[in-house]
This record gives sequence, C-alpha cells and structure tokens, in this order.
Amino acid sequence: MDKNSLNSLSLSEEQAMLLETSREFFRKKWTIGDVRRQLDTVLGYDLNVWNEMVDLGWLGIAIPERFSGSGLSVNGLVPLIENMGRALLGTPLISTVLAAQLLIRVDAGEYFESLLKRITEGTPVTIAFLENPDWGDLKVRCKIGSDLTIQGTKDFVDDAMAAQVFILPIMKNGELVLAIVDRQQLSDDAIFPHVLIDQTKRSARIDFSGVKVEASQIIKNEKVEKALGDVRMIGALLTAAEQAGSSAACLDTVVDYLNTRRQFGNLIGSYQALKHPAVDMLTMLDASRSFIYHAATIISDAPIEQDVKVACHMAKAQSTDALTFTADRSVQFHGGMGFTYECDAQLYIRRAQWSQQQYGDAEYHRSALAGIFFDK
Repeated sequence: MDKNSLNSLSLSEEQAMLLETSREFFRKKWTIGDVRRQLDTVLGYDLNVWNEMVDLGWLGIAIPERFSGSGLSVNGLVPLIENMGRALLGTPLISTVLAAQLLIRVDAGEYFESLLKRITEGTPVTIAFLENPDWGDLKVRCKIGSDLTIQGTKDFVDDAMAAQVFILPIMKNGELVLAIVDRQQLSDDAIFPHVLIDQTKRSARIDFSGVKVEASQIIKNEKVEKALGDVRMIGALLTAAEQAGSSAACLDTVVDYLNTRRQFGNLIGSYQALKHPAVDMLTMLDASRSFIYHAATIISDAPIEQDVKVACHMAKAQSTDALTFTADRSVQFHGGMGFTYECDAQLYIRRAQWSQQQYGDAEYHRSALAGIFFDK
C-alpha cells in the first residue's frame, strides 16, 4: 500500500478484500486518459467497465441474497467507492445502490423484488430527491392526482441520462409516497441535462408532468419518510468516501511532483513551505478516513439512529473540507500549469466543487450536528 493508505484503520475481511480488489481493478481498467475521453460523452462512463463491475457483483454488495445480492451491509460499499473517487470514475453506482437501499428500507414488497434483481444485473436506477439546487430545502412539491398523473419537476437528478428507472418522492393526498417511473414513460424532451463544473458527473432536470403511473408503481407506507432520510445519510457517507479517494489521488500527485520537480538545482519537495502543506493534506485525509470508516462500522441495515447520523454528518463535513483543501493545493503546487485544462489537477478541483454540494456541504452538516447537540 502507498503511504496514505488505510494501514492505521481496522477493516473487516470483506472491506479489506474490496479495497484491494477495486484498487487493482481501477488501476488496470481506468486511467486518467480514460477519464478525459469520457468527459464530453452523454453518459460520462465506459459501458464495458460498468459491465465488468456488474459481473464482479459490485451492484449487489449491499443487497440481500434473496434478491441475488451479496448480502453485505452498506459498509462493504465504502472501500469500493473510495477507490472510484481515487480513479475519478463517474458511473451511476452511487445513485443505483442508494435506490436499492431505499427499496429495501421502505420494504417495497414483492412487486419491487424484480427491480432489485435488475439492479444487481446492472440496470441504473436513481432517486429524484431535489426540486431545487438546495439540499437544505427538501420540501416535496411534486404531486400525483387521483388519476395517478404526476405534476411537477425534479432537479439535479443524478445520472439521469443513464437511469432506466426513476424513484420520485411525491405527495399524494397530502401524504409522502414514492412513485416508480420507467424511462419509457418519459417524453423525449422531458430531460434537460445540466452543464456541471465536474465533467465526470451527470445530472439533469426532469419534467415528470403528465406521466401517468399504475397503482402498482406507488409505494405507500409509514416507512417512506424515515427511509428517505436514512438514504440521504447513506448518500452523504458514500459521497464522503468518494471524496476521500479523490483527496488521496491529489496527495499522490503532489508528493510525486514535489519529488521530481527541481528549482534552482533542488527538488521543490525539500522546501518547508511546500512540505508542511503536503503534511496538512495527509492529516486532513486521514481524519476523513477515520470518520468515514467509523460511520461505516456502526451503520447497518436497521433504521439509522442518532449515533450513525452524527458519524455520517462528521464524515461528510470533514471529507468536504479535506478535498477542497487538497484539490486546491494540488493546483497551487503545480504553479501556472495547474490552472490549465491540460493539467490533471483541475479535474480534482472540479470534483471538489461539485461534490461539496452533494447531500449537503460542510456548513450544512455542521449545522445539523449543532442542532443534534444543542437544539433540545
């Protein structure tokens, strides 16, 4: 393992195996050249790589065995997604596994078992959480009428171009329910792709107005609201893991550069003014990993309790700060070249800017922590 590895953390046998297996897979299958080749494509990822990930069973890691999954918990996803972040691999994995978690936690019933099996087979699915860009405003305004026709728009829907199924939190007669919409039910002009600062990611605004669903496509029970909140916490944790991987890649790049670039006859890594910020990068990264793997250790398939919420809030806040700092230092250390499109450092600072907003930025999560401890 490299110097910024997880040697100091105690991993389960499954986590350690997934960490090593996925790191080797991405090292062989996904180079920075592959990242750049996908930046301007519709999907943003290579279908061949996606299919190999499916064949390895990674889509089913946190899905019970009775639905053709591996039967592990969410904690098994963390090392895999950390290595995805290191490789800047933009696939619909996070959005799809979150959709699976929502179906499992809401106890969707036999009708939706086939959808979970489709997920393990590689069908991309996404949850349309937002109706505006603010993760602090999760009010649901989309409605479904008595004739089961949807009215409303969802915004910043992750992986909307790849998704074959959409799960919508929606209001029905004043009650929060979930509507399952197949892509074939959308008109050709219903999806409006966003131009994101992070070109490795995909998101869109979707107008679901006029889509009529069957009663069997509605999930209505007392678990919906709690399950949605739990899945948002899981989303924050998995995004934090992805951020930690990207921070590790930034640190690797900086250390390599400091150990090869010479100025005035000396390696620039010999100067304290550069050594110390590099060490700050390492300490922030290791703090992030400690928070992330602590949260992964205590999370389970049960409804999320307050201790898990605290751990997830801390993980996302710390990882956001860490990637923002490490990506910025990576650009700065490369001097004028770091600001150019040709320098790979710019890819990571773009990832930092986008990912900090996903599932709430650092301020959002610190405010949530303050509310837990002080707003009694």
